This record gives sequence, structure tokens and C-alpha cells, in this order.
Amino acid sequence: MSSPTSVDPPASVTVIPGGPVRGSIRPPGSKSLTNRALICAAMAKGSSKLTGCLRSEDTAVMIDSLQKCGVKIEVDGDTLHVDGSQRFAPRETVELFIANSGTSVRFLTAALSAAGGMYRLSGVPRMHERPIADLVDALTEVQNGAIRCESDGGCPPVMIESNGWNDALITVAGNVSSQYLSGLMMAAPIAIGDAIDSVTIRVTGELVSRPYVDMTAETMRSFGAVVDIEDIQDNGESTVNVVVRQNGYQGVDYAIEPDASAASYFWAAAAITGGEVTVKGLTPDAMQGDVGFCNVLEQMGCTFTHDDDSMTISGRASRGVDVDMNHISDTVQTLSIVALFADGPTRVRGVAHNRFKETDRIGDLACELRKLGATVEEHEDGMTITPPANGVQPATLETYHDHRMAMSLALAGLSAEGVQILDPSCTVKTYPEFFKDLEELLGRPHQWADSAVE
Repeated sequence: MSSPTSVDPPASVTVIPGGPVRGSIRPPGSKSLTNRALICAAMAKGSSKLTGCLRSEDTAVMIDSLQKCGVKIEVDGDTLHVDGSQRFAPRETVELFIANSGTSVRFLTAALSAAGGMYRLSGVPRMHERPIADLVDALTEVQNGAIRCESDGGCPPVMIESNGWNDALITVAGNVSSQYLSGLMMAAPIAIGDAIDSVTIRVTGELVSRPYVDMTAETMRSFGAVVDIEDIQDNGESTVNVVVRQNGYQGVDYAIEPDASAASYFWAAAAITGGEVTVKGLTPDAMQGDVGFCNVLEQMGCTFTHDDDSMTISGRASRGVDVDMNHISDTVQTLSIVALFADGPTRVRGVAHNRFKETDRIGDLACELRKLGATVEEHEDGMTITPPANGVQPATLETYHDHRMAMSLALAGLSAEGVQILDPSCTVKTYPEFFKDLEELLGRPHQWADSAVE
């Protein structure tokens, strides 16, 4: 059948191979930008209109949590009307369930700590294995009140009993997640408590995923915040010092770009099959660093072209590469599948922090690539992928409840028979319509199974 017809989510999907993939597509709005804009709009004076928003589990978690804090959010398709004028600082604990949304738990922990009130943030079991201690430790430096992790391992649930911030310097490690810094930055303009003119955040060690920090700053500025980022050296490593004025946010009309991480799957489809795919609504100047994935595909032998409203990849990615993906780490899984079809090995560097995502995106990814016939060597900061000598092998692949694992592994089926993806519905986290959109781009249906493979 061409799509699942049962009420229960399908147990598996097999993408049917065919010829070169050709066409154009506009992915849904960026998850990263949607959740950043929601935080800024919820904390702003006045109402905001957010257009082009992503509708997914991750953004639904953010919306639900903000509504429980008194923020009025009206949903009209991919447009959100946000009014934070009734937002309150609760004097009794408000329970916030954040599922497995990393952006939600990190952004909300910082924002609610700054805004004041009593909260408990918890999620699914995997969320309670994802570290947040570095962020909590940073907030402890400025917290008027108390904030702590309930687990011994420094993971959620997180308890907040806050009267706002003091004016101390904040220091935060930069090598685990740039979302810690982004959360602190977005919280700073609305911090209550001691008389604060500005908040200074010093990042220790190398800062991973720098483009996401720049994205945060640009989003904040769109809502009226004043943010200065200074590049500095810390013990020989490049990092940043951030100064944020404590002047609040203003409600605005704000348009969300299509999701560049989601776009990577469609560019990869062209690279794997020697086709041509145009993604509309994105340019090399987009706020999202993941548009840089096209440059990596170009290094692998594809042709990369663009105009003022689209980016196109054509031709096959025939060469292996040695690439530092620190700044585009959400596309590592996508690149790993492209690497299966190259003529030589691919070395991925700079992504040690990927082990702490929805799943271990180095170790678990390596396991699934080996099922497809690849030789994979794991490194502390990434992996080396040697393509299968006799072509990609049929395999049934685990997704580990990781949306990016499901979407990237499915691409192997574009040029190989018998690649079956378990638990495809986990894409609901960031891209509920992924397999539908892929079907439309391919012009042919997938094979869906309603019962688990024995």
C-alpha cells in the first residue's frame, strides 16, 4: 500500500529504489527557529505573529509548556499568534512535560529560571539520560532561589524555584551543546531580580555548532533584544563572550525559514541517485548553518547552484571526503548515507557532542551502517565510513526513536533493495510529513508494514 491505513502507527517502511530523483520541494519551517521565536514571543511585550512555523511534536511540546505558564498561543495552520501578557510566575510547582525535546528543556530551563516561579521539567526516559548539568550549573551562578537536577547523573527532571537572577558573571561549557548558550542568551533580556543592566555569558572551551548561536542572536535581535558576541581565545581554543542587554523583547511579525536540516535529506536524495533536487525558500545566506551541507556535497562531486530563493544539488556524490561537521552536526547522519555510495572512505570529524542527542548518533549510527555492509571505525569525535565493496546490503534498520535516524537511513533505499526502516513514525518529532513528502518527490509509493517484522 502507498501509505499506512491503520489507526496504529506503521511498524516499518521500505523505500522503493528507482532512477535519479528529480524535482523541487519546500520543507516545513525550521524547528530551531520556531522554538527560538516561540521563546522570544512568549516573553515579549505585545503580541507576535509567527508565520511558516513547524508543526511537530517538538514544537507542540514548547507550545503546551508556554501555555501552562499563562502564554496565550492561537494556532492557525503554520501561523502562531502569541501573546505573553498573561504570563505568570507560579508560586506552586507547575509540571511541564517536554517529551524528548532538547531545545524545549534547555530553552525553558533557562527562560523560566530568569522569569521566576516554580517548575518541574520532565520527559520520556531518554530525556532523563541526556545531560543538562552544565546548564544548571551555569544558572546556579545567577539564580536567586534554587535550581537542580533530580537525577544523580545531572540529567532531567529539573526543579526550579526562582526569584530571578542576580548580576553575577555566567560561565558555561561550550563543548556539549550550543543550546546551553542559546538558552542563556534568550533568557537574559527578561531576567527579573537584582538591578541588571546587562548579562555577560562567558563560554569555556570550544563552542560546538556556532551557527546555531548566531541564529539565536539574530532571532533575538528581530524581537528587539541587544546582543553582542565577541570571539575570544580560551586556552588556545576559539570560543565566545556574549553580552546581552536586559531590555526585554517586543512583539513582532516574524517569518520562519524552511528547515535546512530537513532539506538535507532531499539534497542527499539527488546526490545518492545522480538526480537533481531544488529546495525552495533557502539560500546560502539563510540563518541556518545546515545549508552548508550543500558545500560538502559539492566537495563529493555534486553540482551546487542557487538563486535568490532556492538551492539545487545535481549529480552523484562520487568522492569520499574528510570533513569537520562541527557546525552542521545535525546533517552527519544524512552524510553517512551519502557516503555509502561514494567511491572511497569518508571521515567525519568534530561531532563528539552527537553522542548526547536523541540517541548516540555516532555509536548507534555506526551499528546501522554496518548492517548495510559498510566498514565503520568510530573515533572520539566522529567516524570513518568505508563503502560496502559489493554494494549496500538489504537490512532491517533500527531508528532508536530518533527522527533523524529514520529520515537519513530511509535514503539508503533510494539505490538499494530491501532497506526496511523500523518505527518510521518517530519522524513526528520534527517532520511528521517526511515520508509523504518523499513519496511525492519520488513519484512512487513506499511499502508500509502494519505489523512488526519477526
